[in-house]
Amino acid sequence: MTVLKSIVLFALAALAEIGGAWLVWQGVREHRGLLWAGAGVIALGLYGFVATLQPDAHFGRILAAYGGVFVAGSLLWGMLVDGFRPDRYDLAGAALCLAGVAVIMYAPRGG
Repeated sequence: MTVLKSIVLFALAALAEIGGAWLVWQGVREHRGLLWAGAGVIALGLYGFVATLQPDAHFGRILAAYGGVFVAGSLLWGMLVDGFRPDRYDLAGAALCLAGVAVIMYAPRGG
């Protein structure tokens, strides 16, 4: 159950951070205004809180593992929201990152 909780929290963190960054991008780069950018800032702040809910207590481990989730999630967001079409190298890189997440977070550790 702990692994499932961790995976759900990583997904929520990705949604908050990637969605927040996208909202800021829309507000500034696409000239949609301060409301969009402000909503993005709030979402980015929520990301920080979600990360604290991870079962593992080591900040460095959580943030390092989340980096891999961010890579894969960013490609997925681009596909779903912006019509981005990743190539095989994008997909291979994302798979490598997610493998790294699995090793960092879920490998058995002694003591």
